[in-house]
Amino acid sequence: MGYIKVKGIVIREVNTGEADKVVTIFSKNEGKISAYARGARRQRSSISAGTQLLCYSEFILYKGKTMNSVSSCDVIEPFYEIRNDIVRLTYAAHILDIINDVVQEEQPAVRTLQLFLNTLHMLSKTDKSPELLVRIFELRLLTILGYAPYVRGCMVCGKEEIEKAHFSFRKCGFICQQCIAEDRSAMLLSQGTIRAIIHIIYSDIKDLFSFTVSKEVLSELSRVCSRYLRERLERDYTRLDFLKNLKL
Repeated sequence: MGYIKVKGIVIREVNTGEADKVVTIFSKNEGKISAYARGARRQRSSISAGTQLLCYSEFILYKGKTMNSVSSCDVIEPFYEIRNDIVRLTYAAHILDIINDVVQEEQPAVRTLQLFLNTLHMLSKTDKSPELLVRIFELRLLTILGYAPYVRGCMVCGKEEIEKAHFSFRKCGFICQQCIAEDRSAMLLSQGTIRAIIHIIYSDIKDLFSFTVSKEVLSELSRVCSRYLRERLERDYTRLDFLKNLKL
C-alpha cells in the first residue's frame, strides 16, 4: 500500500453508487490500471474534470489491498474538441474499443500510448480527415503489436519491385501479379494506397500523420485496414457503422 503518481488517459468509466465511478487509466509506466474515483460524478468534486473519459491527467493514486483509488488529479489535456463533436467522438470511441482490447493490465505499452495520444491530438486539434487518422492508427498499432503486413516485395516469389501489387489477407502482405494464383481473392492496390501503407508501417512517429490522400485512395486504404484489423484481432468493430446513417 502507498501512493503512486502516474500520467495517463481515462479509457473507460463505470458509474457506481450515487456519485462514484471506477475509471480505467492507460498510463505510460503502469499500463492499464483501474481506480475507484469517489465522488467524481459530483459537479464540485476536485477530481471530476480529470477523471472524465478521454481526459489525459496526472493522477495521485492510493494503492489499496484490492483496489486503487484516486486521491487527486490534475488535467493535462482534456480533448474537449473530441467530446463536443459527434463525428470525432464516434471515431474516438472506435479507437477506445481497440485500445481496451489490446492494452493489458499493468503492462507498460509506451509506443501504443504515444500513438494513441498523437492520434487523439490530430483528431482534436487539426482538420485532417478523421477516417484517414483512424486508418493510420489501426495499421500502425498492428505494426507495434507485431502484425505488420509484409510490404517490401512479393510474399510469394520475393521480388522487390512489384508493378501491380495486390494485398493478400491470406498471406498477410503484398503479392505480385505473377503470383496471384496463390490468392485470387487478393485486392489490387493503386500506387497511392501502396505508398500510404508503406509510409504508415515504416515512417518515424513524428512524420506518421504528415500526408493526405485522395478519396479513392482513402476508400481503398479503409477497406484494407478495417479488414486486416478485424482478421488479426478476431473481432468486429462496429462503432463507425453509426456514421453511415448520420446526416451531417
